[in-house]
Amino acid sequence: QTIPTIFEVGRVEVLDAKTKEQLCFLDKVEPNATVGEIKSMFHKSYPQWYPARQSIRLDPKGKCVRDEEILQTLPVGTTATFYFKDLGPQVGWTTVFLTEYAGPLFIYLLFYCRLPFIYEEEDEFTSSPHTVVHLAGFCHSFHYVKRLIETLFVHRFSHGTMPLRNTVKNCFYYWGFTAWLAYFINHPLYTPPLYGDQQVHLALYTFLVCEVGNFSIHIALRNLRSEGSKMRRIPYPTKNPFTWLFFFVSCPNYTYEVGSWIGFTIMTQCLPVGLFTLIGFFQMTVWAKGKHHMYLKEFKDYPTFRMPIIPFLL
Repeated sequence: QTIPTIFEVGRVEVLDAKTKEQLCFLDKVEPNATVGEIKSMFHKSYPQWYPARQSIRLDPKGKCVRDEEILQTLPVGTTATFYFKDLGPQVGWTTVFLTEYAGPLFIYLLFYCRLPFIYEEEDEFTSSPHTVVHLAGFCHSFHYVKRLIETLFVHRFSHGTMPLRNTVKNCFYYWGFTAWLAYFINHPLYTPPLYGDQQVHLALYTFLVCEVGNFSIHIALRNLRSEGSKMRRIPYPTKNPFTWLFFFVSCPNYTYEVGSWIGFTIMTQCLPVGLFTLIGFFQMTVWAKGKHHMYLKEFKDYPTFRMPIIPFLL
């Protein structure tokens, strides 16, 4: 006689990850039910905890079980026991990015137009005599308009939401840095780069090339999977020359992004821009390493020659 399993009995209990108190008991659950479906059932008992807000785990301190996991494939006993943790209020990724990117676009323009109470009264609504200031305004606006367009029409998000508290932190970072660098670039006492037009033109070329490269990579990544699919595939170079960076790195979108900000730093020769670029590079390196290791772990035939973000180095 075989020992009954969860799939024969069809029972699921959900406990609080902190107190171990039973929050919900589900009976007659199908063996092929997914964790996502368990979340929906749990939501009926606790309407305030919608599925995106739930973290369901097999161990109180373990990792969150993915929504796609099926009950009969999980290491559970005759009654499947899950532990619940509240992730807090969630915000959809599209809303997150639109908020993060629309802020810098408008904040920068406030300083560019030199609105009242930003600089001295006699400088209100005046225009900088330096061409580089106007180029910088164009480049900064172009960058964030591109990001907004990509958010609406290009990106496909594998995760549906972000915690509200993280959204607030991200907005504080993007908006705060934008105000800081815009204040100095558009300041009436701003001085152009040391090497003049030659430096500005080289930086502008670098910025534009990297922006086109970044957009090309996002299009290539979008074409890797269809709408609604969560199946991951190895990204490879396409006929577009800007995607050939895939020969050398796992995350060329980050490589181009850093390149754009390096170009903007050289163009403006502004310390806050340099700090923003440096911090962004460190953060994108962390993300790139994470994605690179995920590729290596998930795909046995993944190209080992690739580096995470910088060809041959990092």
